[in-house]
Amino acid sequence: AERQRAYPKEVKSTTKSHKTKKLQKKKKQKKKKKSSPVGPFPVVPQGTRESSFVHAISSAGVAHAITRRCSSGELDDCGCDRSVRGKTKEGFQWSGCSDNVAYGVSLSKRFVDARDRKMLQRSKRKSSKVNSRSLAGYNNNIDMGKRKKRSAASRALVNLHNNEVGRKLVEGNMRVECKCHGVSGSCELKTCWMAMPTFREIGELLKDKFDGATEVRLKELNGRLELEPNKQYFKKPTDEDLVYVQGSPEYCEYDIGSGSLGTHGRKCDKDSRGLDGCDLLCCNRGYTSRRERVRERCFCKFHWCCHVQCRTCIRDVVIHTCK
Repeated sequence: AERQRAYPKEVKSTTKSHKTKKLQKKKKQKKKKKSSPVGPFPVVPQGTRESSFVHAISSAGVAHAITRRCSSGELDDCGCDRSVRGKTKEGFQWSGCSDNVAYGVSLSKRFVDARDRKMLQRSKRKSSKVNSRSLAGYNNNIDMGKRKKRSAASRALVNLHNNEVGRKLVEGNMRVECKCHGVSGSCELKTCWMAMPTFREIGELLKDKFDGATEVRLKELNGRLELEPNKQYFKKPTDEDLVYVQGSPEYCEYDIGSGSLGTHGRKCDKDSRGLDGCDLLCCNRGYTSRRERVRERCFCKFHWCCHVQCRTCIRDVVIHTCK
């Protein structure tokens, strides 16, 4: 509520970014239809590889949405990035409206990280109290309390790390976009500006990082909490790698408590060796095949001006679904 009063338009922008993320998710995969709602259980368990992706794309989504609305003039407190000015060695003139990604990232950090930062500070304070009490002989209760606080601290630290990964992707993939000026597009004068990647591109990059995420554990070094690989032979994660502290649950069967909807009835590709292959997606339960007749547009032609006319083609396809 306090953040909403301080940044009313920015908070409204973040809600719009959530809609963008839902559309992005629909493009990536077709969700299985459910007869009952998910309910109050977590869709993604905390601390898992899937949770790391959710935190990163949420943080990136807030930064992306705020930056986009700065450039479009929808927010009173920010506008275009005026630090990009002058003429470059390549001979083009900086002009136009460069995306003010610094403002979007800054607000995303304050907005998205607030809860985990408070949790981390709270766990540090309680940890110091626990250490002082342990001298008085409360070892059993203290050990259990320390484990709980350590687990909460590790999750908060992992969440903050993954939030930053999402923001770094937005910052690190800024690109130059240009427009030519001159007779018949001769490009006698070229003006350029810095622009963000599309949110779909951010999602694709995060998906690659999701596949290469590193399992970590919490380490205390000189009174400072750090993350280190859970296995000695794993490389230390960089600031741009996703991390997690807990293995993912078994997603083969329906288990609403762990956020799994199962893979029964999911469409699969029998010839694929990837995640969409029937062997992997169906968890070795096998699959059924059926032939369907589908109608689709074909032989499309553009007519001046301006509409596209297509014919309707009918073809038979074989659809495989998990048992």
